[in-house]
Amino acid sequence: MDGGHMAPTPRSMSMMQHKMKMHMTFFWGKDTEILFKEWPGGKSGMYVVALVLVFVMAVLVELLSHSRFMKPGSNHVLGGLIKTLLHVLRVGLAYLIMLALMSFNGGVFLAALLGHALGFFISAVAFSKTPQDHPFDLPPISC
Repeated sequence: MDGGHMAPTPRSMSMMQHKMKMHMTFFWGKDTEILFKEWPGGKSGMYVVALVLVFVMAVLVELLSHSRFMKPGSNHVLGGLIKTLLHVLRVGLAYLIMLALMSFNGGVFLAALLGHALGFFISAVAFSKTPQDHPFDLPPISC
């Protein structure tokens, strides 16, 4: 002890160095961690896979948010279970996207935005039955 302070151990120094690598502002580059420790690990191919994964998750969130899976007159209990499972899937994917965005990587941010845009466009065009559905009106935000 020196003046009431303990000398840093090799483990605490390693943890401090790891914490210093975390970004708190947006940055560009493949040297980042997305969702899992040491993934994609600075490898260009794995970084592209990570961006595609974020993109696909964002598309799925939008498709699950704007599609109707139950027909009128369906069994209410079964319908409620299916809607609950789809809701859990949608919220889980949305949380994973949010955690990926917390890497503060610009590529991840753009992949998420483009995925949400494509998913919204697909659901607006594919799921509108008539022109009166106004497919491009923004739906109300709900939790």
